[in-house]
Formats: sequence, structure tokens, C-alpha cells
Amino acid sequence: MLYSISARDDREQTPHLRRAVSQHRATGSRIHPRPAAGQYDLSFTVPSQCAEALRTGAADVAIIPAIEYQRIPNLVILPDLSIASKERVRSLLIVSKLPIREARSIALDASSRSTQALTKILCDARWLISPEFSESAPELSQMLATADAAMLIGDPALRLALAAEQHVTPGRDGALVCTGAQIGLPQIPTVHIYDVVHEWWQLTERPAVLAVWAARPEIATPELAAEFSASLAYGLAHLPEICADASRELDLPEKELSLYLRTNIDYSLDSENLRGLNEYFAHAARLNLVPQLNPISIATAPIPNKRSA
Repeated sequence: MLYSISARDDREQTPHLRRAVSQHRATGSRIHPRPAAGQYDLSFTVPSQCAEALRTGAADVAIIPAIEYQRIPNLVILPDLSIASKERVRSLLIVSKLPIREARSIALDASSRSTQALTKILCDARWLISPEFSESAPELSQMLATADAAMLIGDPALRLALAAEQHVTPGRDGALVCTGAQIGLPQIPTVHIYDVVHEWWQLTERPAVLAVWAARPEIATPELAAEFSASLAYGLAHLPEICADASRELDLPEKELSLYLRTNIDYSLDSENLRGLNEYFAHAARLNLVPQLNPISIATAPIPNKRSA
């Protein structure tokens, strides 16, 4: 989802900010910061286009694929906010017709640059393969018609994971194995499913930070950070209503969505997540997936309110 900021509110003479947010429901962006209405102009797009909106100045604040922080100059990250996963996410998958170490080609969902980079890192450092990569629209059957494996993210990936979890058996290298027919791919005899975050954890024993809130330094004031933190807190406090709404829209079990949003997604940028993000950037730089390795700059955090005695 893209949250833009128009020119100015003539009455208050303060600028509206433009915001960009992922439209994938299963990424956790539903309960990510949405500051007070009237301060922001909103529109909606996929994660990769959120980054483009920030790069070109069409947005002032955006939730961007984590890898794009290293590709867009002069950004800061809003404090203690991210979309991350500690060990297993269920909505970022590699689906393969072969054990992954035998795959020679992988189709990548074009909408997620962070997961593309993470997949390339895993191929190099964990699975020790050098497949041919191609970008594709997120249509799994078409992706697997032209490649040995496919990277799938967001709502379609979570839907597939929920279907597969009823049938899978453990395979090599952390794979979950089932028949293609059990997940709607009857043309494929056997499917090997890999949770990208779990594979990253197996490689590094670190969480995966998938997206961050970023802005230009002059925009990222402590007041802005406070608004975003308060909005996240509000979303987390209203998680039951959010899950009920998402369940109706996505036609997925409310109980499973609640479990996913409470346990598979982490919304902080705590010290553990920050270590994972730094290691991710180091791997990306080693593979020349970013122009150069820049230090992470965090915007000034809001000053906690002091209660009088």
C-alpha cells in the first residue's frame, strides 16, 4: 500500500507526508503504523514499488524491502519498527520440483526484492548451488512450468503453506515434502517446500528482517517516529479485529491468521533483529547484490513522556 503525502494543508501550513506500504495482507502490514488520518495521502502498491516511490520522491516515508535500504542513498530507518521473523515465517517459500540442491533454475517473484536477495544468498552460502534466476509474475504453476523451483511470497505463499502443512513429511535440508496434487499442482509428482526464513536461520542463527520503515533524514523526526510507534501499538491491540477482517477478505482461517501474525511475524527492530539485518547486508555485499555496504542509520527515537509525580 502506498501512503503519499500531498503538498500542504492550507489551514495548518504543515506538509502532508506521502507513505508507501506493502499491499500484501500476509506480510503483517495490516497492523503496521498508520498514523492519524488527514496527515497522510494514501495509495497502494507491491513492496518493490514502495521502494521506487521513496527513491523517486513520490513518497516521503515508506515500508521498503530491507535490501533497498542499501540501494537508495540518504535514508534513515525509523526506530524499533520492521517486518521481521525470528525463525520461521510461512509466507516466504521456495517451492521446488526437486530437492533444492539439485535445482538448476529458480523463478523469482518480481514483487519482493528482499526475498530475491535472500534466496540468492541461500543458494550461495547454504545450498551451495548456482542456479539460473529469472523474474516472474507470482503464478506458481506457470513459474514451475519453466523453472525447477519458484520463490513465492505473501498471501499466496501463506495459503500454500496452510494447505501443505496438513500433508507434508520432513525431507532433506529442511524441506517439507508432499505431492503436487495435495497443494493444487497435480502435474508435479513431488513438491519440496522450503521456508526462506527458516533456511536463513539454519545458515546464521539470526532472525530475518524483511522490510523496514525508511525516510529522508529531514522527514524522520522524533515526532514522526512517535506517531508510527503509537499506530503500531494500536494495531497490535486490535489484532482480533484485524484477523477477523483479513479472514473474510482472504478466505483463510481466522485462527491461523492470528497464529501467523502473533508468532511468525515480529514488528520490532530489537538488537537481535538488527544483528540479523547487518549479517544479511554483509552477505548481500559479498555477492555484489548492493552497490556498497553502508552502515545502518537509525532515526532519533521519540523521548518517552515523563509522568509527573
